[in-house]
This record gives sequence, C-alpha cells and structure tokens, in this order.
Amino acid sequence: MSLQLLIAQILLLGLGLLGVAAARPDLIVDHGVKALISLGLTIVIARLRPRVFLKVGPAIWAVTLMLLILVLFIGVGSDESGGTKRWLLFAGQKFQPSEIAKLGLVLMLASFFSRRGVQNKLISATLMIVITTLLVFLEPDVGTSVLTFGLGIVVMFGAGVRISNIAGFMLALGLMAIPVFGVYLEKHAYILNRFNGHINRDVTTQPGLDQIGKVHRDLNFGGLWGQGPDGLRFDYFAAHTDMIVASVGFTAGLLGVAMILFAYWLIMQTALETSQLAARIRPMTSEIHGASILATGAMFMIVGQAVVNLLVAAGYFPVTGVPLPLVSYGFSSMVTMSLALGVIHSALREVRRNLPEEVNEADVIALPAD
Repeated sequence: MSLQLLIAQILLLGLGLLGVAAARPDLIVDHGVKALISLGLTIVIARLRPRVFLKVGPAIWAVTLMLLILVLFIGVGSDESGGTKRWLLFAGQKFQPSEIAKLGLVLMLASFFSRRGVQNKLISATLMIVITTLLVFLEPDVGTSVLTFGLGIVVMFGAGVRISNIAGFMLALGLMAIPVFGVYLEKHAYILNRFNGHINRDVTTQPGLDQIGKVHRDLNFGGLWGQGPDGLRFDYFAAHTDMIVASVGFTAGLLGVAMILFAYWLIMQTALETSQLAARIRPMTSEIHGASILATGAMFMIVGQAVVNLLVAAGYFPVTGVPLPLVSYGFSSMVTMSLALGVIHSALREVRRNLPEEVNEADVIALPAD
C-alpha cells in the first residue's frame, strides 16, 4: 500500500473527527466508528488487483443505474435537503446512490477503454456519461450531476481521448441540452434563484450566503492554531457536513485547513505518479492502461469534489450540498471515497509490479512519456 495515501486518509479522517467533535459532539462516536470501517474497506479493496475492478465494472455500473432509477420513485429526503429525495433506506440506514454512481462510472469507463481502446469509441462512452449524469440530474442534484459529468470527461482524457474530440463532444451535448435545461429550470426554479442570489450577493434569495458569512467568521476566529474542540454549537446546520471546513478551521486553525489541503495534494500527486509510471511501461497491457485510468478517475472523484466544496465555503460557488470527501459527516460519501482510495492503492501497486528495472521511480515525475 502507498504510505502517502494512508497518511492522507488518516489525516482527513482525523480532521473530520475533530470537526464533528466541535460541531456535533453527540455524533462523534458514530462518526468514529464509520471512519474506522471506511479505513478497513480501503485496506481490503487495496489488496485486489485492477483486473478485478475492470472485470466487475460493467456490473457495478448497471447496479448503480438501477439504484439511481429506484431513488426517483422511493427515495427519501432529509431535513437539510429542501424537499429533494436523494437517499434510499436500507436496514434502517440511509445511503445516497449518486455517490456510489460516481465510482461505478469510473469503473465502467476504465473497463470499456482498457478493453476497446479509445479510437472511435466516443459515442458509447458518451452515452455512459450522459445516462449516469441525467439520472442524478433528475433527483434533482445539480452539484453532484456536474461533478459526475466532469468526472466522465476527466476519465476520457485520462484514457487518452484527444482533447479536440472531447471539446466537440461537449459542444454538441451543450447545444442539445439547452431546451431540456430550460424546462428543468422552470420546474426547479430554486436553482436559478440560488444562482442569481449568489451573483447578486442577495441574502434574501440566497440564504446560503448568510451561512457562508458565518463560515468565514468561524475560520477567522480559529486563527493560526485554533480554539480547540470545546463543544461550541455552531449556528448553521451544515457545520458537521458540507461546511465542516469551518469547524476544522475554528478547532485547529489555519494549520488544520492547511493539513486538509496537504492531504488532498498527496492523493493527487500519488494518482498522477501512477499514471506517469504506467506510461513508462512497454508494452502497455490492457490491465496497466486500465490501472492508469482507474487512478485518474478515483483521484478526481476525491480531489474534484474537495475543490468544489472548498470553493463553496470560500464563497466563490453557490451552495451545492457537496460534502468534503473523507472529512464531512455522512457514511455514503465516506465509504465511496474510501473505496476510491483503495482503487488508487491497487492501481499503483500493479504499475510498480510491472515497472521496468531501468526506470527510476523517484525521477519519473519529471520525465515525459514516450
């Protein structure tokens, strides 16, 4: 297993415990147990070889699609969901199929491109991305659907699809989506109101702006070293979920926020190293190609969502309801992101196993691919 990834995961889970302890002390035991379970899942998944993920990818993706369809009919909401239904109940526990669907899409695309290559395969891959994104979009969950679509694009690029082909595909989809999106906004007017309120900085139409102001206040109160987890009751509902960075910042100060950023950088650096190492292996087998795609997709799942969450907390994006990966309270996201970390572990180990002896792993990050 990669020591860098383990350090990153332990840092994020530990800081999440600190944030939950400050914002919701009554949930600390529950969150701690789920963090341990998630860490165990990462260790188990990391022991598998990429060929396993590439083989089961289509089946997992199909199951996630069925779950996304199911949530449209029997889904349940939460106190903070604003009436939308994005969860399914199973054995008394709620889980969010859209979180699992992102990982399912990564596995499916990696399996598809590793088996069939990237030449003239855009229509099939496009349909996979569009179908998954559309089902999330219908919940409605705009934030997660945008992340899912972006994830598909990144996986295509990581697989080797030319950027010109991807740009053409996005342009065509954008033109076709204009009339559909107009109808969608009419049905869900709160989305447009939220966006306009964010642009105009109008608290009356965008209540989340008041929440963002409180986030900034608590980050400032944290200072450099933080105030410690004194059980302060934060006066906004998402202090332990979407806005947990404020709880961490108040408790551990700028140091805690810097540690969060450092952990995500470790994840990104490890995944990029995996892809660069894979590019040095000749001949490039389907499993090595698939491992490289898996590492890239799993990394963007985690780091891409983290960037969106932090930009929302900074006030640059409208409030989207996207959790901070491996830090926020919530089992669906934590489990899915831990599984994604396990996939990166597996991909890196497989690439290292096949690395030619003459390639210096320590220097490969600075070498261009042949």
